[in-house]
Amino acid sequence: MPRNRSIIMLSAGHACVDIYQGAVASLVPFFVAERSYSYAAISGIVLAASLLSSVAQPVFGVLTDRWAMPWLLPVSTILGGLGVALSGLSGSYDLTLAFVAVSGVGVAAYHPESARVARLVSEGSHSSMGWFSLGGNLGFAAAPLMVTAVVASGGLRMSLVLVVPALVGSVLCLPVLRALEERGHGGSRTAVATGTDDKVSFVKLSLAVVCRSIVFVGLSTFISLYAQQRLGGGTAAGTAALFVLYLGGAVGSVLGGSLANRWDRVAVARRAYLVTVAAVAGIVFIPGPAIYVFVALTSAGLYVPFSLQVTLGQDYLPTRVGTAGGITLGLTVSIGGLVSPLIGSVADAASLRLALTPLILMPALSWLLFRKLPEPTAPKFTAAAQRTGDDADAELSPARDHR
Repeated sequence: MPRNRSIIMLSAGHACVDIYQGAVASLVPFFVAERSYSYAAISGIVLAASLLSSVAQPVFGVLTDRWAMPWLLPVSTILGGLGVALSGLSGSYDLTLAFVAVSGVGVAAYHPESARVARLVSEGSHSSMGWFSLGGNLGFAAAPLMVTAVVASGGLRMSLVLVVPALVGSVLCLPVLRALEERGHGGSRTAVATGTDDKVSFVKLSLAVVCRSIVFVGLSTFISLYAQQRLGGGTAAGTAALFVLYLGGAVGSVLGGSLANRWDRVAVARRAYLVTVAAVAGIVFIPGPAIYVFVALTSAGLYVPFSLQVTLGQDYLPTRVGTAGGITLGLTVSIGGLVSPLIGSVADAASLRLALTPLILMPALSWLLFRKLPEPTAPKFTAAAQRTGDDADAELSPARDHR
């Protein structure tokens, strides 16, 4: 199967999975409207989606460093969709938390293995990884539209329909996995790489991604409610703001891969975070419809570095690609959800505007951390021996193609 076709199918599957990350925030206004949840209560729902995901992602990353587990892609996709689909069927807050947590585990299981597979398929191309990340951003962007279309017409009891993208995504990844099996990369052992792990740089990178995650998860949880407050509109104003937040990320992902072909990844990420500082300040302080412009700028600024951070993490830990993918693509992103209850508590006690103000500092911290990061050299990956004992002589060289 040609590389471009494989990346497109993986990107589409990625979109189907990340719909369920965006769906949790998209369901927030409906939980408030139908169940009268407080800011703190809806923050708990976001926390439930993030907490198990935060713990599970590095575990799955370690496992995929030892064994290739391509079957995780279809299974985890269905699990992620099923949890969200069931979350609207029960009025019980505890059951809602449990179902959302199940979805979070599914998303956690998907990302480390999908990052490994995408790395193999893309052969190290920054642009290809950017397109793979684009799929996730499009899934985020589609979430508020899909949730609104389904739930607004029939209420939360219609949430079972939301499982459909998971079924589609689980089917889309199968031809790619079959092609990798035919190429000899679908065995029981994953790929290993030569090179030395730069753990210090990886920790700095991870901290920068955590700060980015706090901004994005905080805004995705509350931007729809904040837009309604600032514009005096109904749920349509909030849905539009959430859609712009997610769609801007799709633009940023593709732009980041293109910019990395002209400048190094660290420089591109550093400049993007500097722009994001001003953009987040605009969301918090500039009144009127201009909020949509600043939401778009914030989203693009946060997502220009997104796919670049995944490949940077893999290059800083060349012998632990699965772990690097699980942390940069999953764990550090999920950690942002752990801060959401704090934002919700401040909003309940004072105001949502005051609660969102500290988010301005987060991209500034990411910028500072990136100032100290070196640009690594992409490692060479060699297929590991299969359990049968046969030595694999195929070699992948991601460094050869950065188109």
